[in-house]
Formats: sequence, C-alpha cells, structure tokens
Amino acid sequence: MRNDPWRREAGRYAFQLKVDTRFADMDPNRHLNNSAIARLYEEARVRFHMHLREHHREIGHPHFLVARVEIDYLDEGQYPTPVNLGLGVISVGGTSYRLGVGLFQNDRCIGLSDGVLVHRGEKGPAPIPDILRATLESYALHA
Repeated sequence: MRNDPWRREAGRYAFQLKVDTRFADMDPNRHLNNSAIARLYEEARVRFHMHLREHHREIGHPHFLVARVEIDYLDEGQYPTPVNLGLGVISVGGTSYRLGVGLFQNDRCIGLSDGVLVHRGEKGPAPIPDILRATLESYALHA
C-alpha cells in the first residue's frame, strides 16, 4: 500500500465520505491515536456497505465478515479537524473482495488500509452473486 503513490490521491477513490474526529480520539501527544484511526476505517467500511444496500437495492442485503485488515500509518492526524475517507474495490474473488481505503486530512494522505471481506451465507463463506460482483466492480480502485 504505502509503496503505491497513486493510493495517496483522494480522487482515485470511487466512494468518499467525511467523518468528524472526536476529542476521545487523541493520544497524549494530541494526535489521532492508532485505535481511533482503526475506528475511522471501520466506520468507512460500514457506511460503504450501507450505501451499497441503499443505492443498489438489486443486490439485496448481503452479509460480509471482515477477514483481514492492514493499516499503514503515513502521517499524524489532528483533532478537531474532520477526515475524508476514500474507498475503492481492489479486487473481487469467488467468495470475498478486497477493499482499499485512503484516510485524508487537510488534503494530505495520513493513512491507507486494505481489508478482505468475506461474503457470508447460512453455513459460511458463499459465492458472490453476479449482480453483487458487478456492483462491487463499479467501485473499482484503479492505478
């Protein structure tokens, strides 16, 4: 992630949102702490899935479980400045997809995250239906 300079460009991400930082997000050095940054990535993933269900009703109500999360901390974040998060789908596999997230504050990239999300059926991982695959691919993150 950190070695891909294009990932640090907010305009590359198909889905974007703004999230306020909280006083409780600060560490003793008055920077956003690591657990707060992880929470911001989680908030972005949840809102992305809510967006998919609200704006692409044809996909139904798919369930995803987080299987893996990687975070690269690139710069310090500050309270009370809001952050912008950009999300894009990196790849779609048989039962999972990979989501890339960029964390931006004051027009600079302060972090990157990749996550693997597994499509869940009644008895475990389930194949991603074609309509859901096409929807996810419409949010592709391109170099």
